Amino acid sequence: MTEHLLFNAELLWPAALLLLGTLALSGFLLHRKQRRTDQNNASNNNASSEDWHAHDADTLLQRLQARPEGLSQEEVRRRFAQFGPNSLPEAKPRSPLLRFLSQFNNVLIYVLLAAAAVTMALAHWLDSGVIFGVVLINALIGYLQEGKAEDALRAIRNMLSPHAVTLRDGHRITLPAAELVPGDIVLLQSGDKVPADLRLMQVKGLQIQEAVLTGESVAVGKQIEPVAPEAVLGDRSDMAYSGTLVTSGQGRGLVVATGGQTEIGRISRLVAGVEQLTTPLLRQMAQFGRWLTMAIIVIAAATFLFGVLLRGYTATQMFLAAVGLAVAAIPEGLPAIMTITLAIGVQRMASRNAIIRRLPAVETLGAVTVICSDKTGTLTRNEMTVRSVTTSAGLFEVSGVGYDPHGGFTLDGRDIQLADYPVLDELTRAALLCNDAGLRQDNGNWILEGDPTEGALLTLGLKAGLDPDFQSREWPRTDVIPFESEHRFMATLHHDHAGHGFVYIKGAPERLLEMCSMQRQHGEDMPLDPEYWQQQMERMANQGQRLLAVGFKLADAEHRELRFADVETGLTLLGVVGMLDPPREDAISAIQRCRSAGIQVKMITGDHAATAWAIGKMMGMGGGLPPLTGADIEAMSDDQLRDAAGQVELFARFSPEHKLRLVQALQANGQVVAMTGDGVNDAPALKRADVGTAMGHNGTEAAKEAAEMVLADDNFASITHAVEEGRTVYDNLRKAILFILPTNGGEALCIIAAIMFGFSELPLTPVQILWVNMITAVTLALALAFEPTEPMVMRRPPRDPSKPILSRLFVWRILFVSLILVTGTFGLFLWEINQGADIATARTVAVNTLVAFEIFYLFNSRYITASVFNRSGLLGNRYALMATGVLVLFQLGFTYLSPLQTLFGTAAIDLETWGHILLVASSVLFLVEAEKAVVRRVEGRLNLQRFI
Repeated sequence: MTEHLLFNAELLWPAALLLLGTLALSGFLLHRKQRRTDQNNASNNNASSEDWHAHDADTLLQRLQARPEGLSQEEVRRRFAQFGPNSLPEAKPRSPLLRFLSQFNNVLIYVLLAAAAVTMALAHWLDSGVIFGVVLINALIGYLQEGKAEDALRAIRNMLSPHAVTLRDGHRITLPAAELVPGDIVLLQSGDKVPADLRLMQVKGLQIQEAVLTGESVAVGKQIEPVAPEAVLGDRSDMAYSGTLVTSGQGRGLVVATGGQTEIGRISRLVAGVEQLTTPLLRQMAQFGRWLTMAIIVIAAATFLFGVLLRGYTATQMFLAAVGLAVAAIPEGLPAIMTITLAIGVQRMASRNAIIRRLPAVETLGAVTVICSDKTGTLTRNEMTVRSVTTSAGLFEVSGVGYDPHGGFTLDGRDIQLADYPVLDELTRAALLCNDAGLRQDNGNWILEGDPTEGALLTLGLKAGLDPDFQSREWPRTDVIPFESEHRFMATLHHDHAGHGFVYIKGAPERLLEMCSMQRQHGEDMPLDPEYWQQQMERMANQGQRLLAVGFKLADAEHRELRFADVETGLTLLGVVGMLDPPREDAISAIQRCRSAGIQVKMITGDHAATAWAIGKMMGMGGGLPPLTGADIEAMSDDQLRDAAGQVELFARFSPEHKLRLVQALQANGQVVAMTGDGVNDAPALKRADVGTAMGHNGTEAAKEAAEMVLADDNFASITHAVEEGRTVYDNLRKAILFILPTNGGEALCIIAAIMFGFSELPLTPVQILWVNMITAVTLALALAFEPTEPMVMRRPPRDPSKPILSRLFVWRILFVSLILVTGTFGLFLWEINQGADIATARTVAVNTLVAFEIFYLFNSRYITASVFNRSGLLGNRYALMATGVLVLFQLGFTYLSPLQTLFGTAAIDLETWGHILLVASSVLFLVEAEKAVVRRVEGRLNLQRFI
């Protein structure tokens, strides 16, 4: 038997090492090559967009040598050859083989391959096959997760419009958007997706939803006048950008950029150039793998030399002993336990609306120190709400949030009756009638059909007790002037059944103040007091509210057609309405919970600084520091931004580059960053963040593909739940490691002890060691993956991701338990030998003793320092009890079934021997609990939390 094993070792061990070295070298070289490629790509993608928004359309027509009636076909062919198709460039991906081989460039994989080579050298083909299978599964998981950036870029490309309406030689034609060239004239209308970057030349009521680029929740009105060169993306009202959506109106624009030169193409280059960071767990496991490899090599070599030089063993004997020692020391089941624990975390998070797209992100959540959250829809409800109304009688506060019509009115903190304030009553009626939106109930939820601003005004009327259907019947609409960006107001003409006519109008306050000469006061028209209204509007604007003025004008009974001349002058101002997208109540409590857990929360929005300040104040954020804008950080160096990023909590008017720089600045400060976003503009920062988090409802596919996690309910509170689950997952991984490693330590020490005492027979054979390692890993260690969340998990600070996974307490506990296991296991082995038992029986006792130790130690491992001597500690995890029962059945088969006796070299033992085994093995439960009590006393006295 020894010669057979030696023959296999001599032939297969070099071959296995050659295979290991080849795979490792291939992975390393491929990794170096890919890093150089990524760096070259990043350096070649630093193009900047031109200031098209700062020039008038005529100037740009001359610059691009274009005509209002469109380009000629000959000119189009020339430009297409010059600029290429209007599509985003697609980087050539690595071949599937190269991607697969690169997965082996990992220290933990080296350890596993070494374990497989060892078992192959021992001719244990089944065991080596299982370990190689684990390696291949891990490589396949990594292979499938590879290409994340390619998926994000593909999602961005899919956002581009497939068709465009353009002018060619004066003729209107529809063509594939990919055929557009700079200088083309594109026609836009409601429902279109903008096919390229356009400088607008003509607009009529044109509004474009740009949330995918700017993060602003409200559609932006467009105009044709140039804006300042330094205007940020959200303020470029004369531009229409590729991938955005026309929500209303019509427009005509000059194509100024196509394909990779568009704003969305620039973001695509940012995504491609962003380096994705590895997770804290993978860094820690790599460090652990290096430590474990060094330790195994040193201990095996020292044991080999000790046996040959001091104990007189032959080199062949010590080679086989060293192989057995290596098998004992390698935790073969640890990668499987780690994967299963993470997978269980994924299931738990999914039940709490957090969908994990990348397995290691589960654990990374537990190390998060900063959450950078988008405002709209995540911290806020994404439902515009009227928060205040100013009339000549004062500033009224409006309660209630969203489109739910429950709420009321207060003045100076006192509830009021609308009947006592006729002007306020008239304003709410005007807001309801001069309105095209609709509200309906669906399973208790109020659903808006129409513009969010009009939805807020409609809800205001409902809170005032008005019935929309009744109001429409009593004062039917006769004519309307729809809202257009040129005149910035909407007006409706109504007549009651007695023939009286009147006009209601709503629009931009500065526009209506020009059109109004009177104000409604105590039921009468009084001269307008501009200073009063400016003061009130400034007061509302300082609270971050969007302002809308409401007025009216009487009309004759025969007046049936509404013209601009009818409303340009002579209006009476009813009041000004202030609206805000209110914060979620559960988000406010979630932020407080994050702070209790030592996690900073920062709000990032494309909205104006005043809005960010107002929302932050409502949520208890800001700390008295004003918001930092994108323009502010452009003037900062990287060092200055690092200092500011650690203090400021509110960030406004941010572009994709700003968000990316902020994430990098926080990471440079040693923070583990979670970043939320929903637009394509968020994709670069989502990819760079340690945990990119996309919105499930309102998020773009580009954001989802760049993220590690997707929130099914778009709610910030779900991030907090995910962080809690992430901390639980990491706790359970630590418990599993703390459980598995003493088993390996005890087995290795048994072999070392046998050599030190000069035994000719080892107490455990390599195949028996593999049985113990694998059978306890798939039963007892797996049960720890189901451990429930500990009560104080969100009351402790985030863990330091730079700390090794084996703390001083862990190293001590592993050594302490390993010594207990080797003492009991080797002691009973010697007892059986001295009692005259044969080697098979003595080894059977040793294996069962080791397994029994593991069963008792499992309950110690449920709590790292807390006592398990209570109902929850002993019975709180039903999976631990089930695993114990399954393992007992396995061990009975291992001991008494004839085929397994032949395979593993075991023998039947009597009931008295089982009593000895249980008596000795139970000692670990009491000894470790006593050690925990000492640790708790030391911690309580000296507050040495760093000891853990």
